[in-house]
Amino acid sequence: MDMIAAYNDVGSYRGAAAICGVDHKTVKRAVLAKGLQDIPTRSARHHNFDVVADVVAKRIANTSARISAKRLLPVARAAGYPGSARNFRRLVAKAKRAWRADNHRGRRPGVWAPGEVLVIDWGVEAGLHIFCAVMAFSRWRFVRFAGDERAATTMEMLARCFEALGGVPKVVLADRMGCLKGGVVANIVVPTPAYVRFASHYGFRPDFCEAADPESKGIVEALVGYAKSDLVVPEGLVGGDLSRANEAAGTWCAEVNGRQHSDTCAVPDVRLEAERPLLGALPSLRPSFGRAFARKVDKLSCVRFGSARYSVPTKFIGRNVELQVVGNEVRALHFGEVVAAHELVAPGEASIKDEHYGGPRRPPRRAPHPRTAAERAICALGEVGEAFIKAAAAAGVTKLGAELEELAALEAAHGADALVGALSRALEFSRYKASDVRSILAAGKGLPRPSGRGEALVLDLPKVPTRSLADYATDNGRAS
Repeated sequence: MDMIAAYNDVGSYRGAAAICGVDHKTVKRAVLAKGLQDIPTRSARHHNFDVVADVVAKRIANTSARISAKRLLPVARAAGYPGSARNFRRLVAKAKRAWRADNHRGRRPGVWAPGEVLVIDWGVEAGLHIFCAVMAFSRWRFVRFAGDERAATTMEMLARCFEALGGVPKVVLADRMGCLKGGVVANIVVPTPAYVRFASHYGFRPDFCEAADPESKGIVEALVGYAKSDLVVPEGLVGGDLSRANEAAGTWCAEVNGRQHSDTCAVPDVRLEAERPLLGALPSLRPSFGRAFARKVDKLSCVRFGSARYSVPTKFIGRNVELQVVGNEVRALHFGEVVAAHELVAPGEASIKDEHYGGPRRPPRRAPHPRTAAERAICALGEVGEAFIKAAAAAGVTKLGAELEELAALEAAHGADALVGALSRALEFSRYKASDVRSILAAGKGLPRPSGRGEALVLDLPKVPTRSLADYATDNGRAS
C-alpha cells in the first residue's frame, strides 16, 4: 500500500508504517516531502523545578554563574521546589550554560610585537622557588631557581634575565606579586618605590595583570608548569642545592630555546636574534639589591663581614666597597660593579681567592741578609751557601759566625768551586762544622758516594722434593 494513502487513512506515522511494513521515520519523510503536514510541535513538558526557574536564573545572574547548586537548593526548597537534589542540579547546570552563552568575555588571542613584552612569574616545586620569564614574541624562555621570592631576589632575577637577553624590553608584565606591589587604587596596582627605581634604571615600564585572571598571562603560567614537569621532576632537584639546580636550569633553557616551538613553529633563539635590535640597551652600571654594608679594604686586601674575612683584588686596598648578601653569596661592589664574590663562611673563617693576589700563594722565603765579610763571602757562593747557613742555623750551631769565618778562609786556600762541592756534601750528611768541611776538602775527589737502597732481589729457585717431619720420628712402640 502507498505510504501517503496509508497515512491519510490512519492519520499517524506509526500506523501507516505498520500497514506498509516500513519504519515510521520513512513515512514521516515521505509525508513531509509531499508537504501534506508540518512537523508536529511537541507540547512543553512540565517539570517539578519550573516553579523556581526564575529564582535560580536571577541568583545565577547576580553571582556571574559562580554559585553552586548545593548552595541554591535550600533557597529553592523555601520557594516551593519539591523535587530531588539531582534533578535540581540539572536545572542549575542548564541555567549556567544559558547565562554564559549570553555573557561570554569574547577573549581574543594575543598579538605580540618584537621586543615589546617580557612576562614573569614565580612557581614552587620540591622546596625550590622557580623564577620564569618569557619573551612574548619569540617565546624565548628564562628559568632560574632561588631560595625565596623577595623583592630583591625578584629584581636580581630580572637583571640576570636582561643580561641573558642582551637588552631590555619595553614592558615587564608581572602577576600582582606582593613583593613588587605597593598598593591597589581603583584596581590599578601601585608598584613599590624600589621597583620603580629599578625599572627607571633599566628603562622599562612595569605592568601588572588583572586580579584573579590567569588567562592574561597564560604564556608564562604554561612555562611554570612545563619547568616543573620537564625540569624539576626528571632531574630530581630538591630544595637547598641551588647551584646544581641553576646549572641544570641553564642547560635546560639552552635546549628548549634551541628547539622549534609548537605554537610559533620557529626556534626561539632565532626569533630572539630578530628582535634583539629592538631591545633597549643595558645600563653601564648594575644596580645593587638588598641591604648594603659599607666596608674599607684593609692592608691584607680583605673586608670583614659577620666576623669572617673575604678577599678583594689588591688594587682596592684602602678604598671603600659595599658588601651585599644575596642568598648564600657575599658580593663586594665598587661603584655598582661587582669586584669580588664569595660563598658565606662561618664566623672566624676566611674566604681567600688566589686571583685577587696575582696567583697562588707561595711559601714564605726568608732569605739571609749578610752583614759581615764572612757572611757575604759564603752567601756569594750562591744557593749552596745560603742553604748551608739556613741548615746550620736550624741544627742549632750557636757559634755559626766563627765557623763561617773559617769557611771563608778555606775559600782562599781551595777555591770557590771546591768549597761549593764540599758544602754540598756537608749538607747531604748534615755536617755543619768548619772542621767537617776541611776534612771533606782534604779527602779530595776520592770520597765515596753512597747510593740509596735499591729494589729487593727476587730469585726463582727450583723446586725440590721435600719430606714430612714425621718421616724422621722414632717409633718407640715398635718391637725390637
